[in-house]
Amino acid sequence: MRFPSLVIAALFLSVGGAVACDGVAVEDPAIYGGNLCLDAAPERVVVLDPSFGLGVAMDTGLQVVGAPLDLMSDETLKARAERAGVTSIGAVTEPSMEAIVALQPDLILGFAGSESMASGIHPMASQLAPTLLYTDLDWRGFYRLLAPLGNEVSEAAVEAGLAAFEARMADLRARVPHDRTLSVVRITSWDFQVYMDAPVTYAPFALLRELGVQRSAYETTDDPSLSMKRPDLEELAALDGDVLFYIVGGTNDSDTDGRFEEVTGNPLWRMLPAVDTERAYRVDHAHWMEFSGLDAANAVLDDVERYLIGTP
Repeated sequence: MRFPSLVIAALFLSVGGAVACDGVAVEDPAIYGGNLCLDAAPERVVVLDPSFGLGVAMDTGLQVVGAPLDLMSDETLKARAERAGVTSIGAVTEPSMEAIVALQPDLILGFAGSESMASGIHPMASQLAPTLLYTDLDWRGFYRLLAPLGNEVSEAAVEAGLAAFEARMADLRARVPHDRTLSVVRITSWDFQVYMDAPVTYAPFALLRELGVQRSAYETTDDPSLSMKRPDLEELAALDGDVLFYIVGGTNDSDTDGRFEEVTGNPLWRMLPAVDTERAYRVDHAHWMEFSGLDAANAVLDDVERYLIGTP
């Protein structure tokens, strides 16, 4: 595991020699465009994504002044941000550059997920303020990268929170049944999405893999480039896990536009083993599809403990 470091009044080392950073150096291979040198610890932070970036930034004690709260479907995180006085900069798909400029940030940050995604955001954002776009799926590493930018209390609290989470992971790992399989599907207004048990996958499903949860053969791969499948209705039969988690709504209207009822009323859905044995459970889109850090990670573990481990 990488342990990113922040060094005040430190030196960056480069091929051409030492390049001085007279303020706050932020170093991590996952920062798009390379390490940052800030004039001082940030006091006005704008976050570009309303899930992973916003949750971790707030957890690490950063003074978040703006984030894309419009159309945000994680109501709990949105309410927390509003209570903290965070100003909305629009929607995540179309943030307002004027709103960001008006907030006068001394740091812009976000979870980009990949270098290709970051490359589309970075040029404009970096003209407004130093911009930290994190391109790694390692959410624990993102905590450790941002924690020193808050304060010593925040940094200690983050380490305590991560340690408690790892202890809970170890406890559940010892209790996860290996003779019971789990299937997971997201129902959107236009398709089905199956996030894979794969070497590289979205955080909640990576946690299932870490726990040793057995997924169906259809949902399991050793291919690091295959993180999601989009089955049609007939292919749903491959989701033959003993227990089924299904995700509805959130950033799409599948829970209100009739799509959910259409799917669950279909005979092919009712033939799924977990549906037939009444072991199909709707889980909250907020922590499964808008993963925001430790709170979301613990909520994923809650579902595993309640519905998979607790299922007779």
